Amino acid sequence: MFQDGEALVISLISKTVLHKHRFNRKVYDIQFSPDGSRFAVTFQNDVQLFTAPGQRSVDFNPFHLERVFFGSHDETTCIDWTSDSKCFAVGAKDMNTRVYPVKRCPNLGVYSLGGHSDIVLHCFFAKDSLNLYSLSRSGQLCIWACDTSLADLWVAEENEPEEPEEVPEVDPLSEFPAAKEPRLPVEEKKSNKIAYTKSARHYYRDLTKDHSTLTSACFHKTTKILVAGFSNGSFFLHEMPDFTLIHSLSLGEQSITAAVFNRRGDWLALGTTGLGQLVVWEWQSQCFVLKQQGHYDQLMTLTYSPDGQYLATGGSDGKVKLWNTSSGFCFVTFNEHTASVTALQFTHSGKAVISSSLDGTVRAFDTTRYRNFRTFTSPRPAQFSCLAVDPSGDVVCAGSQDSFELFVWSVQTGRLLEILSGHEAPISGVAFGNAGENQLLVSSSWDQTVRVWDIFKSKSQQESVRVHSEALAVAFRPDGNEIAVCDLNCRIQFFDPVSTQQIGIIEAKADLGRFRREDDLVSGKTASKGRAFTTLCYSADGMAILVGGKSKYICVYHTKEHVLLRRFAVSKNWSFTGMTEFLSKRTNTEMGQRGLMDLDEDDSDRQKLSLPGVRSGDMASRHFKPEVTVYSVQFSPTGQSWAACSTEGLMIYSTHTEDLFDPFDLDPSITPASTRALISGPSRDPGRALIMALRLNENKLVAEVMESIPVHDIALISENLPDKYVTLLLNFSALQLENSRHFEFYLNWIKTTLFAHGQKLKSRSTTIMPVLHSLQKALIRKKEDILRITQRNVSNLEYAQSVFKLTLEAGNSASDGKDSDSVDGEMEEDEED
Repeated sequence: MFQDGEALVISLISKTVLHKHRFNRKVYDIQFSPDGSRFAVTFQNDVQLFTAPGQRSVDFNPFHLERVFFGSHDETTCIDWTSDSKCFAVGAKDMNTRVYPVKRCPNLGVYSLGGHSDIVLHCFFAKDSLNLYSLSRSGQLCIWACDTSLADLWVAEENEPEEPEEVPEVDPLSEFPAAKEPRLPVEEKKSNKIAYTKSARHYYRDLTKDHSTLTSACFHKTTKILVAGFSNGSFFLHEMPDFTLIHSLSLGEQSITAAVFNRRGDWLALGTTGLGQLVVWEWQSQCFVLKQQGHYDQLMTLTYSPDGQYLATGGSDGKVKLWNTSSGFCFVTFNEHTASVTALQFTHSGKAVISSSLDGTVRAFDTTRYRNFRTFTSPRPAQFSCLAVDPSGDVVCAGSQDSFELFVWSVQTGRLLEILSGHEAPISGVAFGNAGENQLLVSSSWDQTVRVWDIFKSKSQQESVRVHSEALAVAFRPDGNEIAVCDLNCRIQFFDPVSTQQIGIIEAKADLGRFRREDDLVSGKTASKGRAFTTLCYSADGMAILVGGKSKYICVYHTKEHVLLRRFAVSKNWSFTGMTEFLSKRTNTEMGQRGLMDLDEDDSDRQKLSLPGVRSGDMASRHFKPEVTVYSVQFSPTGQSWAACSTEGLMIYSTHTEDLFDPFDLDPSITPASTRALISGPSRDPGRALIMALRLNENKLVAEVMESIPVHDIALISENLPDKYVTLLLNFSALQLENSRHFEFYLNWIKTTLFAHGQKLKSRSTTIMPVLHSLQKALIRKKEDILRITQRNVSNLEYAQSVFKLTLEAGNSASDGKDSDSVDGEMEEDEED
């Protein structure tokens, strides 16, 4: 559910959106019934009851409105169902809680519960009961006891005949018609109606000791544990209905946005929007199961590790975080920078990550020991805007945006080696590359030039290339034979690094899109003239280039054909500005454009005043909409995915090879049936069957063929495999290492294939580098998994061994005691004799 009232029905099996529905209003809560047959939605002053999509429903529309419940005098805020799905409770801003029956109940109509002095934010039913708990924003808890059980709640049958309805009398002076009472049989009218009594009232302000408000709550009906989170970052666990305090903790000073229990009730998940923090806490043992926190402010840059297993991100909050690409979890955070991080890059070995910042420092972090082992500074204070590390990992270069100079340091000693000057404007990008036998450094600047430096042979040698517009980013192709530059005119130019001749150009203005902000008084075509792509990156094989910038689109271009391959939209969130193309008359008011108004519930229209050129929004305003921007893009070394950091956050796009039919060198005679006939039929030929399966490029069929081949035939088939199928076999084996149980079997395939075709693969190592990175990533991940299992097994064996030793010692001591007692008894008998 989105803030603008758009609801999505998503299949958790296929992970696809099945249906969309627009409520056109903000929806505060939506809850499925326990039996899964219905779901209720808070809509303005009402509650809408829908039939849940599934096997029970035969409608094509998943949002089949079954009934609408009225009665609230203000917006409804929360919903909770009883255990048998016969009733639900609704809290509202009119400080009342109402209990509704789903079907017609003679002893329950609409029961309204008051007693609160503020907005009711949460209400919960007890398990298998009509007893109710309601919480208001001021921290007041009311416990309501019902004199009727769920079993005594009688529901009228659907086929029960109803008496004819009477026309209600309408007061001509009243705006609303009089309420209509249902006509019931005499014996039903005499039945007792259910009644609620307030059994207790509690105040959380006695525990918080301040004026903080309730922001989130959750009740686990089985364990009867109630958790309440507040705006000051504290949360409390109570056992109901006695309101016995179990724990009281604090996550900081930011408001707790959400709190939820797991199914068993032993884990509690808490989320804070202000810190971007997610905490899973086991309240019985009082320990953290999981603790994840994103960047406090905007993401600015990212980079992949050489094996593609880790991802490093830097934000404007000065933090550098390392993420695991497989699990999506952050496992280390570096807080040494005091200003925004502008660039990141791993060393070639992957054991260190280098970062540059606007605080005037370049820092090197150890990814093994998780420490800042080197800090590079300039003789004069400078703000570093870009960074590059040479392939050997011994030299670091950073460009300044205020002194227009390049600084070169040694990673081993931390000493400043050289200061390169020549640019006349802020430096926007820098990159290392191997052009033949020469190792070159290329830099781009706002002075409309790109300079190529040979810093390892001649310190003063440099070549200047004019691009006729402000250069915004620069990148070397992985093989070092090409340089790509994007400029302010939204052009991507390609140069030869040795001859500095232009070899191609892409006009990407049309692919950028036309968008306007809410405060723009012109159309998207005019507003897009000052926008351009600001970041770019080559793929691992150098055949594609990825670009992004001040647009919601990320484009992929072919480097040789110079054509657009695909365009990705990073956001469809209309709460951002820069999403529309044309100036809409709906946003015009008598005070001007609605985007120029600082609207609030308590204030009238007031025009915002901000300095020219300010894009981050007025910090004094009550709210502002960020603009959709892509700050950094990066291809994975494996070639299977790429990542981007934008206003939406960190996004990773990957190829789903298991769902993609992509045949290789296919002809009509190659079919799955003919392939299976070669492994199970009378004319058995596993080598030919493997080639046919690789040409079909279906993962299930290739796995079936490979696993049917005996181990002693692997070496012979690998040696006779044609060269053009070796890359396909290695790529598939790397995929199977992560997903298959036959780990040693596929390791044998990889080993024999590399031994048989090692020399030929080495000659074209640059083209198969993504496959080798995939193999490295899969092997490292399996190594970590096996190491974790072996360490756990060793610990269990040591524990069992120590328990066995203690048992033996206890048994020996007991036997020694018995022997000594028997000897003493014999000695006493001898003395008596």
